[in-house]
Amino acid sequence: MEEAKKIVGDIINKKIAPIYFLMGEEPYYIDRITDYIAKNVLTEEEQGFNQMTVYGKDTTVDEIVSNAKRFPMMAEYQVVIVKEAQHLSRTIEQLAEYAKNPQPTTVLVFNYKYKKLDKRKKVYKEIAKTGIIFESKKLYENQVADWIRRVLSGKGYKITPKAAALLVEFLGTDLSKISNELEKLYLVLKKNTEITADNIETHIGISKDYNNFELKKAVGERNFEKASRIVAYFAQNPKDNPFVVTISLLNNFFIQLLQYHGLTDHSQRNVASSLGVSPYFVKEYQTAAKNYPMKSISGIIAGLRKLDLMGKGLGAQNLSQADLLKELLNTVF
Repeated sequence: MEEAKKIVGDIINKKIAPIYFLMGEEPYYIDRITDYIAKNVLTEEEQGFNQMTVYGKDTTVDEIVSNAKRFPMMAEYQVVIVKEAQHLSRTIEQLAEYAKNPQPTTVLVFNYKYKKLDKRKKVYKEIAKTGIIFESKKLYENQVADWIRRVLSGKGYKITPKAAALLVEFLGTDLSKISNELEKLYLVLKKNTEITADNIETHIGISKDYNNFELKKAVGERNFEKASRIVAYFAQNPKDNPFVVTISLLNNFFIQLLQYHGLTDHSQRNVASSLGVSPYFVKEYQTAAKNYPMKSISGIIAGLRKLDLMGKGLGAQNLSQADLLKELLNTVF
């Protein structure tokens, strides 16, 4: 995020590189930087003659280089954007010669998603000397809630830990998808608002009471009645609550609980750091540890893994989600 901000800041300050190679597993920042360059390096009047977008699957490196070597018309720069550039991965090494001595009046942008250049290759080394290489790494799930908080803070909002956890649970680590949902909140909530689970439920449609986050909490508290209500809701809404997601989350929860028991320092800070969770949720692990001794957890994890295989059709034929969820409760209670 900071590196992306620096690239944009440099462009604002007219420190513009001749090549921007934007690559990596997380497409969000690749697209954001590409869009910023497309909208801000040239004026609207200049864009008509001096900006072009091509697609990797429809072009070649030679054609891109040929376009890049042209001079701008009545403008300081021309911008050449290559989207879906990952389709050129087999021939991208051919760009090395151009990268040695790029056209200074051309801004050449490669939108190279889900892949990255080999740092040992000549093309990487040449681009690194004359241009900008930006690698957009996918965030781990335990990093996404902090990312949400930082993004919202930049927009003038706050968010409760539970609301952030709900977003991560239902949207995963896809930053573009999360960003799109946050846009909905900007439209209906005033700045300086603290976004709550109620806001998420009302404006995004994620239930604040019937979700894996609440199921995990109910299991940790050994609250069978609450867990049963949530499981019944999941059984009635299987498409919105895939069994594979539920079993995976609970399996990870018990693995973390096993790690918790192995810690000698149970302070909030150390637990949060060791388990990779928000300090806000440490109390849940403290409560669950009292309800699930270390000896019982290994058996539960083994049972969950067996159930996971059953959910995938191994060892049990045509078992409904409702039946799988009943077995899940029997395994953890």
